[in-house]
Amino acid sequence: MAIKPIKFGTDGWRAIIGEDYTFENVRYCAQGVADYFRQKGQPEKGLVVGYDTRFASEHFADAAAEVLCGNGIRVLLADRACPTPVASFNLVQRKATGGIVITASHNPGTYNGFKVKPDYGGSASPEIVAEIEGHISRGQQSGQVKRMPLAEAEKKGLLERFDPAPAYLTQMGKLVNLDEIKQSPLKIVVDSMYGAGAGYITHLLRGGKAQVIEIHGERNPAFPGMAQPEPITQNLQALAKAVRDHKADVGIATDGDADRLGLMDEHGNFVTQLQTISLLALYLLDVQEKRAPIVKSITTSSMLFRLGELYKVPVFETPVGFKYIGPIMMKEKAMLGGEESGGYGFAGHIPERDGILSGLFILSMMVKLKKKPSELIDYLYKKVGPHHYDRYDITFDPAQRDAIIKRLNDSKPSTLSGSKVIGIDTFDGRRFRLEDGSWSLIRFSGTEPLLRIYCETTSPERVQTLLAETRRLTGA
Repeated sequence: MAIKPIKFGTDGWRAIIGEDYTFENVRYCAQGVADYFRQKGQPEKGLVVGYDTRFASEHFADAAAEVLCGNGIRVLLADRACPTPVASFNLVQRKATGGIVITASHNPGTYNGFKVKPDYGGSASPEIVAEIEGHISRGQQSGQVKRMPLAEAEKKGLLERFDPAPAYLTQMGKLVNLDEIKQSPLKIVVDSMYGAGAGYITHLLRGGKAQVIEIHGERNPAFPGMAQPEPITQNLQALAKAVRDHKADVGIATDGDADRLGLMDEHGNFVTQLQTISLLALYLLDVQEKRAPIVKSITTSSMLFRLGELYKVPVFETPVGFKYIGPIMMKEKAMLGGEESGGYGFAGHIPERDGILSGLFILSMMVKLKKKPSELIDYLYKKVGPHHYDRYDITFDPAQRDAIIKRLNDSKPSTLSGSKVIGIDTFDGRRFRLEDGSWSLIRFSGTEPLLRIYCETTSPERVQTLLAETRRLTGA
């Protein structure tokens, strides 16, 4: 029987538990990571291992730790589930050489995953991923995996268990004026989506006038009532209802590993990811008066280009994935990096998405400008003009992938939604740029058999027209 290679997608390797995501394959991944850091890192500094609230994540984390220790690498193993940005921050704060996070982020509950973090705490670059995949493949071929029981590793001083929360909570207090938020009259509903972010915002804001109501804060790997723990409209109906029922000022959601943010306004209406990243950019530029570059993925808002013009800061564009955004953030000393999926990273922290910090910045913006989310969007639109966005996700038969790609390569429409196509970009999917500033994009998901179709245009009505016309180009 042929060995199925383990391939990392947009951010890490993800697979269905019990099918491809097995203890054996997790151990092969850990052996590949051990081989990589023994060659390219400083293994004596140790690796952090964290995990989320998914089914058996703690046991998969133990399996990875056994392999690292078996290779003589010191392991700092989280003693409880934690968000990916919490694990990443601890890695940097403890000056570890790298880390592993067992998580499938926003994927359905049948999935689990394996993320690798270099010493800077962000997503591993494509170059690092390629090397690790090579080590994993060689391990699969040889069947060689070194292991050490964790009890033995503890006795030998190779394993340290630690609480990852305190260092991260202290960091939040340095980046955000928490007292200002706590002493405000805000009523906030937090939806942790049964994930690893449960309790963090509630803990940070307790003890003041602000009220925090948390839903889905318990562990439930089935993620009941939602297709998957992704903070998008269809999965946040309970949050929308809670915002309306409690007459709250805002709703904040974090995904399964809390590296993404979903936002609801005071009426229970979803604030799109493109609006959210633009608000975060405006907060840094207008409220904090920062002047530094912005990094955006191809799928996120053109409002960032307009803000860059207004405030005279450069804006860099990358393919989808923080493995592309993070390195540019570090190289250009950017103040913000973000993508359409709801992941945003910030200077002075880690070059990695952080849904908790993103939510706190939105709350700080509300307090400082004395505006509710819908009013913040009005304020944004006064500066950049109205922008409306949506996305289709289409499940496709993997056998049809090549046929879809051929149709896309052959598609050269002259107009879409009544506007002339002035350019087609192909550096990540196929983006059609229109004369009136609108755009649409077709690309394959890096982690699931999904075709994603995105667009941003001038009105809600045109969004659906542009999406439909773009979808017809795929034949799917």
